[in-house]
Amino acid sequence: MAGWRAAGARAVFRRLSAAVDTARRRDGSVTAAICSCSGNAPSGLRQYANLFRAQAFTSRSIPVHFHQLIHNAGISTTRNLLADDAIAPISSPLTPPLGESEETNKRGTVKRLKVQAIKKDIKQSPKKVNLVAKLVRGMRVEDALLQLQVTVKRAAKTVYQVIHSARANAGHNHGLDPDKLIVEAFVGKGLYLKRLSYHAKGRCGVMVRPRCRLTVVVREATAEEEAKIAKLRVSNYKKLTRKERQLMPHRLIEVSPRWARKRKEEAGARA
Repeated sequence: MAGWRAAGARAVFRRLSAAVDTARRRDGSVTAAICSCSGNAPSGLRQYANLFRAQAFTSRSIPVHFHQLIHNAGISTTRNLLADDAIAPISSPLTPPLGESEETNKRGTVKRLKVQAIKKDIKQSPKKVNLVAKLVRGMRVEDALLQLQVTVKRAAKTVYQVIHSARANAGHNHGLDPDKLIVEAFVGKGLYLKRLSYHAKGRCGVMVRPRCRLTVVVREATAEEEAKIAKLRVSNYKKLTRKERQLMPHRLIEVSPRWARKRKEEAGARA
């Protein structure tokens, strides 16, 4: 049985090669030759005929009108079939159009107005990470990095790394000025993993290991924001009055009166 199949395969390949040779000599006769050979071949060997037919179709020796015939039949090829037709090129649907947050430079490169850096799978609660992200939200990048260096929180290192990556991405890849960047930070929930929490007397409960993701978006500050920042810097060197100098940052300013103050003062005066 195996020998019969091998002999049949050799015969089919011999007939196919002869058909291709005659088709190269006579333009237009390759279709009938290959179809007749593949039709007479056994059902188990027709796949070899189809592969050989595809190889013969893509050869450069086949004329253009034959490829046109294949195109009309609904068979796609890699050869340029309609080179003479004036077809207007269209943009790929996979390429997103330029949005409002993008501009084009003179060189043709896209300059983004907003650049982001994302860190996923942070093994910490989103509530704890958001406490640090809320601290630096709206700051300049330089001020935010300085603030995170002195912040005693475990999430401060993570937020520092993401802000540093966003600044490097904006400066090296998109040509933004690193000294004019404003920080926008967003914290989202990640995958919450459930674990066993062992209790007394052979009991157990469900313990949740939370994870989160941090997104940092940096953008260049506008002229109004730069003027506001300069105004705040000037106000730091403003001379304070005597009453303002007496107020210390670590002391609370009393708003409500003390309870029974008059009674204590009256008791002290009588004594």
